[in-house]
Amino acid sequence: MTAVEIIAKKRDGLTLSPDEISFMVQGFTNGKIPDYQVSAFLMAVYLKEMNKEETLALTEAMADSGRRLDLGSVPEIKVDKHSTGGVGDKTTIVLAPLVAAAGVPVAKISGRALGHTGGTLDKLESIPGMRLELSWHEFLNQVRTVGVAVAAQSEDMVPADKKLYALRDATATVASTSLIASSVMSKKIAAGADAIVLDIKTGAGAFMVGLQESLKLAGLMMEIGRGLGRKMAAVISDMDQPLGYAVGNTLEVIEATETLRGGGPPDLKELCLVLGSQMLKLAGVAKDDQEAEKILSKLLASGAAWKKFLEMVKHQGGDTAYLINTELFPKASLNSEILAQEDGFLLKVNARRIGEASLVLGAGRQTKEDKIDSTAGVVLNKKIGDKVEKGEVLAALHSNNEDKLKKGKGILEPAFSIGAERAAPPPLIHRILE
Repeated sequence: MTAVEIIAKKRDGLTLSPDEISFMVQGFTNGKIPDYQVSAFLMAVYLKEMNKEETLALTEAMADSGRRLDLGSVPEIKVDKHSTGGVGDKTTIVLAPLVAAAGVPVAKISGRALGHTGGTLDKLESIPGMRLELSWHEFLNQVRTVGVAVAAQSEDMVPADKKLYALRDATATVASTSLIASSVMSKKIAAGADAIVLDIKTGAGAFMVGLQESLKLAGLMMEIGRGLGRKMAAVISDMDQPLGYAVGNTLEVIEATETLRGGGPPDLKELCLVLGSQMLKLAGVAKDDQEAEKILSKLLASGAAWKKFLEMVKHQGGDTAYLINTELFPKASLNSEILAQEDGFLLKVNARRIGEASLVLGAGRQTKEDKIDSTAGVVLNKKIGDKVEKGEVLAALHSNNEDKLKKGKGILEPAFSIGAERAAPPPLIHRILE
């Protein structure tokens, strides 16, 4: 078996065996197969695609390339949630403690921002003292004792994915459904949870813009998870406009704390209840959506979810005083506003432009080396379907750099469209797959 033979086989559209796929993944991970051959392999996969069996084998080979977390010492069914990335998507900050408060252990390995979508780790790190780089023993102990932990992926977990992703980015093969699905699911499998709920974003601000491609990805990821012994569910949620009103790290943490304390934006709360209901059902805590939503709503109203969040943050070194009194968070020194140019109704709020503006303001990173400004971002005043008057504030921009503020405003201004007739807001939930 050689790399050349495997590349030629996939180039010709033939099906690879699990052993052949494992040979490529392990050979690349340990440095025995060079970049140029793996680049050719990725392009062959991109052009000829993989079937479900091949994609499952690729996922397992990637998961086996490094450490797999063993959560067996936690007796209950452990659940995880993965989002494909969106603008203003702070669901994990609300959802993880909410589901944990229902008695379901949540073991969450999260990522950082890259491009126009934010990262959960960067948001949580805006809380002074918050530690996300946990050792395996710290992570396991926290899941066992607190019931919830959110941490960064360790260097020895799925090293094949890090190497492959860098090559995919450089060889224009990122958009392969098989490669996307195996990348995500290998990390979820290695993280050790028994059940996984997927939040697949669709719309202008998502990586998967079309509903059909989002459904295809969700179906493939569910088949991979089930093929590797995991309980699975998926929610296709809207990303034509940002989730909630705040986009930016500290700004989103503040909005998440408001939600955990019983307030917050209706769409953020709704999505958390929908995703949380799927997590409770997979864990066997609720028999149907109605029972699950009732449990979760009570936990929000009673303050139990809020207390669980404070417990999680404190356990990971975060200063909870900033959450109890969010006025303590530092604020950006510069602000600007986008004003409505006419009377009417808001027809469109382009989530991608808002994400790109937030990135330019300093809230995101275009390369892994970029430093994030936790105070930067955008706060919306209006969403699709809202009535607006000329001169009314549509959004506020926050930054600490004049040039970034000016550039961000230029990106943000075309994001809003106003018309004479009220537009119905897009449905938040497009589909639920169980």
